[in-house]
Amino acid sequence: MNLAESLRVALRALGANKLRSALTMLGIVIGVAAVIALVAAGQGVQASVTEQLRGMGTNLLVIYAGRPAAGGSFRSLTMGDAEALSDPEWLPDVAWVAPELSQQATIVAGTEEANSQVMGVTPEYLTVRNWRVAAGEFFTQEDLERRTRVAVLGKAVAETLFPNNPTPVGETVRINGVPFQVIGVMAEKGGSLSNQDNAVFVPLTTAQSRLFSVRAPNGEYALSAISVQAVSEDRMDAAKEEIRAVLRERHRLSSEDDDDFNILSQSDLIQSFSNITGILTTFLGAIAGISLVVGGIGIMNIMLVSVTERTREIGLRKAIGARRRDILVQFLMEAVVMALVGGLLGIGFGALGAQAVAALASIRTAVTLNAVLLATSVSVLVGLASGMYPAWRASRLNPIEALRYE
Repeated sequence: MNLAESLRVALRALGANKLRSALTMLGIVIGVAAVIALVAAGQGVQASVTEQLRGMGTNLLVIYAGRPAAGGSFRSLTMGDAEALSDPEWLPDVAWVAPELSQQATIVAGTEEANSQVMGVTPEYLTVRNWRVAAGEFFTQEDLERRTRVAVLGKAVAETLFPNNPTPVGETVRINGVPFQVIGVMAEKGGSLSNQDNAVFVPLTTAQSRLFSVRAPNGEYALSAISVQAVSEDRMDAAKEEIRAVLRERHRLSSEDDDDFNILSQSDLIQSFSNITGILTTFLGAIAGISLVVGGIGIMNIMLVSVTERTREIGLRKAIGARRRDILVQFLMEAVVMALVGGLLGIGFGALGAQAVAALASIRTAVTLNAVLLATSVSVLVGLASGMYPAWRASRLNPIEALRYE
């Protein structure tokens, strides 16, 4: 008996018990659908996070304060550090430097109020962070030098404070009670890690002198972070080493001392979040895969029942010349067909489930070809594994005893 004939016989046998075959496939359908939906959600989140991190800036390096200095307090980054990193003679692979000072603050406009992140930055921030202004303008170097009380609103903040005015340029807001004139609204940035649009940007010198007067132990103005743009992507590592050398010298660290600052690059962040989301996706897929094991057990159980019910048929086939291999292939084919059809249905339901998850949770999902091929392959393997013992048992039946079976 060739494979085509075995397939025809298998389909006829499954069609003879349609309800039982459908209920048997249900475990595979649920298992594959769960795997497809959860893996699609995990990969969608991973792609969204990666896109967000890439959108933060081109060739971006971000420097944060690191380990505690002597006495247990964290060593602060300072304006002196930022100015030192702007020296092209010592850092030829650094293109732009943008110091930052950020704190949460209450923003009020008329009767509306928002709790937002207030960012004291310099005009270079737009270039380093690959951002743009959608309405109005960003503040200038002159505003920085004069410590002007001007503000640029993130899109979400603007919508909250001015729900009826999409371009509130010229309006006044109060940040921690201090009045600021709105001169611009940032383009939408979004993000699944944090809402970057829920921020207000003011000149760094204004933030330091009028809002958050934070100083380091040496009396210099302290910073929350320093964003740096390397001259090109292939010079990122060189720029990082130049930054490390300059900051270690400024912080008077010996060769035995660890860095008291952290330098994070886009690739570091993307790799870290990819690892985390990859582990979570695998974990969720493994949990959903338990349904496939249950479905496989269901197929094995039904195939054993089928062997018992068709004992006389098996005996008759052997009596007219069917070999053990023919019987083995026939029953294996039935198990594989059930698992494969269940897998294909599961892929369809899984794709629908992924769309439902995307709509309900407001996240992007991605059903990839690899996930579909994996689900199909697993379905076939489950069918083979589940049908092997029943098929082997059927092939080993004695034809004479089988014909006498009642």
